[in-house]
Amino acid sequence: MEPKETVCVTGGSGFIGSHVVRLLLQRGYTVHATVQHLDDEAETKHLESMDGAQDRLKLFQIDLLDFDSILAAVHGVSGILHIASPCIVDLVRDPERELIEPAVKGTINVLRAAKESGVKRVVVTSSISSMVPNPGWPADVVMDEECWTDLEYCKQNGIWYPASKTMAEKAAWEFARENGLDVVVINPGTVMGPIIPSGINASMAMFRRLLEGCSDQYMNFFIGPVHVEDVALAHILLYENPAASGRHLCIESICHWSDFASKAAELYPEYKIPSFPKDTQPGVLRAQNPSKKLIALGMSFIPMEQIIKDAVESLKSKAYI
Repeated sequence: MEPKETVCVTGGSGFIGSHVVRLLLQRGYTVHATVQHLDDEAETKHLESMDGAQDRLKLFQIDLLDFDSILAAVHGVSGILHIASPCIVDLVRDPERELIEPAVKGTINVLRAAKESGVKRVVVTSSISSMVPNPGWPADVVMDEECWTDLEYCKQNGIWYPASKTMAEKAAWEFARENGLDVVVINPGTVMGPIIPSGINASMAMFRRLLEGCSDQYMNFFIGPVHVEDVALAHILLYENPAASGRHLCIESICHWSDFASKAAELYPEYKIPSFPKDTQPGVLRAQNPSKKLIALGMSFIPMEQIIKDAVESLKSKAYI
């Protein structure tokens, strides 16, 4: 295999980042992966054991608010896949300190470092949370990349994670315009599937609560399920494809939480999965294949049934359920 260029993956030890690092190594890239603590085996061991890691993986400890640490990690790379961002979706005590500042300033620090280092392209991992909630979106139009989360609505209702992702993505676009930096954005939904690191992400934790019979959360909830391997592949597709531009919704479908729970209960009747009301948000439309921009670039999404199966089997194998 001919050696490829070097790419930096921020948040390389996380649920999505680990899959991205593994796929990049499989494709022959040299990878600079960032972690929060180099002395924590829970962040490093699974990365160092990947095929190709011994020769083509270098780990860097960064703080998103420490520009110099980021600059060291991106030195000599051709591209950056910026995945690292705080993810707290339940109890947020200090939204500015816990979510907004690291998301916004961290993104700008990464883009500043990219500009200073002459990086050719940055793929910024945003979220479907920067698209919804948006109560003003037309009720007869399927949500797409034109949809932006209503920041005032989030602030009034204390919905801080979507606010942080929206503010970070808007800051990224503004920086890119002002500095002539080539930025593309991916907006994944509820990311599930095989777990590589020792911990689980917020989406898998949410799914575990469903399997345990939790019925008091998420009933008024539309989701965009997506397999973590598809999210990893989409990152690389957006990096490698010069025609890719703008935002890219990355989900298998738009479905109500009740649809997802019903399918999980059908596949795994041994779990006490509750049922939910089906139409709690009439203004949101269900949709198959909504990620039309990624599909046009060659993506073919793993179906929801397989997402559920892979997520359950991984939770079992890691003794989470």
